[in-house]
Amino acid sequence: MTDSLRWEGVVGPVAHGGHCVLRPSEGPVVFVRHALPGERVVVEITEGAEGDRFWRGDAVEVLEASPDRVQAPCPYSGPHACGGCDFQHVDLAAQRRLKASVVREQLQRLADLEWDVEVEAVPGDTPEVARGLRWRTKQRYVDLGGGRRGMRKHRSHEVVEVDDCLIDAHHPPDPTVRGVRFEVADDGFWQVHPGAAEALVDTVMSFGAPRSGERVLDLYGGVGLFARFLAEAVGEFGAVGLVEGDQRACGHARTNLADVPARTQVVAGDVRRVLERPRGSLLTDPVDLVVLDPPRQGAKRAVVAAVAQRRPSRVVYVACDPAALARDVAYFADAGYVLTHLRALDLFPMTHHVECVALLTKTGSDLQ
Repeated sequence: MTDSLRWEGVVGPVAHGGHCVLRPSEGPVVFVRHALPGERVVVEITEGAEGDRFWRGDAVEVLEASPDRVQAPCPYSGPHACGGCDFQHVDLAAQRRLKASVVREQLQRLADLEWDVEVEAVPGDTPEVARGLRWRTKQRYVDLGGGRRGMRKHRSHEVVEVDDCLIDAHHPPDPTVRGVRFEVADDGFWQVHPGAAEALVDTVMSFGAPRSGERVLDLYGGVGLFARFLAEAVGEFGAVGLVEGDQRACGHARTNLADVPARTQVVAGDVRRVLERPRGSLLTDPVDLVVLDPPRQGAKRAVVAAVAQRRPSRVVYVACDPAALARDVAYFADAGYVLTHLRALDLFPMTHHVECVALLTKTGSDLQ
């Protein structure tokens, strides 16, 4: 492990994960936090050992600043401080350009696609949310006792005492979308940005364009956020099957789908294993549309293959990780599906995270 090693250099492009790339004339590549492309900085190495392919570091001094650099609004942001945010030092519009660059790079490198990406702001209901603050309706702290609380440093168990986290909304999420209130456990999953669920539903419904009488699969379906509106769209002659690994979420999904006109089936279980079951049910017969919202690691090859076997004319993929999305887009391409639309949403301002929704259409279908 390096011991207080410091380097000076000009930072290169942004990379996936909330850091930028510094390529010294000698030694390994360094992934640098709290820097911006083009800046000359002094980097303190925080992780790395002789022979490693890359090291990690923090920009502890900025010698030549980018015009996109701003004073971080949070006093706990920066080197040796809270690790919760990656881009507090970056103008909000520039944050979105950086995220767009990452999505483009991942699609080019992993899916061999050149794609023009724009990361869009998500409507918020307060001026602070519009500034990228007070949007996180669920926040976890480390209890320090005596009413004190803290946040962990980046990639560390060390805790920084925090009086007020500026992205904490200080109110719970409102699980209401398009006038429908969803049943969800207090500690269950729900999008943390107040505008996220509505924006995602709007995008999934627009891309997927479900029609009356169609058969739809909603994979990694949670409490039925998408399935609810898909079922309304396909109507009494249509059907929606939902698969979700969490038993409690499945129970809530059944409640949330109880009054829809379509035939529905909710199955608790691992998506890959459920899709590998013998044919002859709503979940295994050919379908018209598949919506999938996998965890951060993506759907992976086996699930993509199982989806393709059902011959949907279109697949709507909701992704919280651009690398996983790009890998799965490549798998879908191997199965005859082409990326036709992509929307990137800034659901996590001040962090490197970005949510993407992709539409993949079957080669040769009338929708391509």
